[in-house]
Amino acid sequence: MTEQEILDKLSYLEKKVLKALGGIRKGSPEEIQRLGSFSQLVEVMNASSWLQAKGLVTIDEVIRKSYTLKSPEAAKKPLPERVAIDVLEKVHAGKGSMADLKKSGRLKDEEMSIALGWIKRKGWGDISKHGTDTIITLNAKGKEALNKKGEDELLIERMAKGELKETEAEMDLIEMLKQRKDIVVERHTATRTIGLTDLGARIASMNLAIKEEVAQITPELIQSGRWREVEVRQYDVRAFAPTTHGGRKHPLTTQVEMVRSIFLNMGFTEVRGEYLESAFWNMDVLFTAQDHPARELQDTFYIKDPERLDLSGDEELLAKVKRVHENGGDTGSLGWRYKWSRLEAERALLRTHTTVNSVRYIAAHPKPPFKVFCIGRVFRNEAMDSTHLPEFTQVEGIVCEEGANFDMLVGLLKEFYKRMGLPKIRVRPGYFPYTEPSLEVEVYWNGQWMELGGAGIFRPEVTDPLGVKDPVLAWGLGFERLAMLRWGLKDIRDIYVSDVDWLKSMPQL
Repeated sequence: MTEQEILDKLSYLEKKVLKALGGIRKGSPEEIQRLGSFSQLVEVMNASSWLQAKGLVTIDEVIRKSYTLKSPEAAKKPLPERVAIDVLEKVHAGKGSMADLKKSGRLKDEEMSIALGWIKRKGWGDISKHGTDTIITLNAKGKEALNKKGEDELLIERMAKGELKETEAEMDLIEMLKQRKDIVVERHTATRTIGLTDLGARIASMNLAIKEEVAQITPELIQSGRWREVEVRQYDVRAFAPTTHGGRKHPLTTQVEMVRSIFLNMGFTEVRGEYLESAFWNMDVLFTAQDHPARELQDTFYIKDPERLDLSGDEELLAKVKRVHENGGDTGSLGWRYKWSRLEAERALLRTHTTVNSVRYIAAHPKPPFKVFCIGRVFRNEAMDSTHLPEFTQVEGIVCEEGANFDMLVGLLKEFYKRMGLPKIRVRPGYFPYTEPSLEVEVYWNGQWMELGGAGIFRPEVTDPLGVKDPVLAWGLGFERLAMLRWGLKDIRDIYVSDVDWLKSMPQL
């Protein structure tokens, strides 16, 4: 196609962009809008996109990050670990228990474990157990921190004065603050530059007769005589045209169906459950101690209405679970050796795992053999980042039969991942309160090993109260992490962003 033919087929808006760029060669969309007297910025971007497809302009985009505080209060309120070491030093001479911190009234319940975790992470103190108490003893580094603000605190003060660009902030400190809730906000700003190519520059130097154009002649144009004043746009059948996409399933839906099909073909039965559960079924039946950190507000979403769920229909199981927690019952275990609380077990929460569906199934069907699986949403009170979401999907499964063992569990996991297209997996020792032995599953992908889930054999403290004597193999696998692996994503949040172009490009498995 000659340059004149290219020019003849340019639209009204495309010519305006080229004319505006003719004098500056390269500029921002806002600058082109001003020079070309465009009424809207979207006109500039639409025309520039077509010009880019025709090889007449280039569009460069740079994404810059900036950071600010979510609210001014974040700079006024001391961090929980600073409050904790201040109480420990001034009231308890540098050594005290979690109970002492709570008694001071300066920390909320949900801040207690946060303070403990950051004291340990920052190396400010030594943490030990004394009976049921957790004791914190400030060390030299912790005492030095009493009179000296940390780098993260200084960064908070800087952000209180105004937004910081990524070049002005220490990124390791920013990442630390992003792990906390309600402190830092990350903002992305896109800067675009539109420039002429050599061909575009030659076209722009030609006689760009800019006249109002129409795509088709209408009766109104003919009757009014305005057809003489407008330019009828020429059509280029060789020009770029967007690909037409029909309706399709979301990739996650497709993956759910794939996982479901694999388990059904392996002889499993699917089970489902409710999002709202009691702490009893979600935690206690799984031999999770009532003072376990997973029960804290910063890890679990508790419900205000209803605040508690009625457990009166499970009295026999309640009594068995109570004995197991307090002294091990008939399992040979010592239990957790505390006084079990029914009030704690009645607390209403959003389920933190789909294992609760598995134990409910076992309670209703205590006679093996059985093989069941569940794909469901779970909820954990976690800060959102590239690998964590407060709401996500879990794939859960159990097998119970006479003679079931560790080798069978590993074999099942290998077969599942092989059918998912991930043939190379390995297992390594892990720890979970309700399984022994426990393992973590890793798959080999793109030259590295990545963890995707946990598994193990239910402890007798779990199965005995449910009336099951045969081994129960159990596993829970991260569904979104599996999707990230298969789709080559680095940020878990990208899965739920409605990026239409990405959704259209995904293959339908």
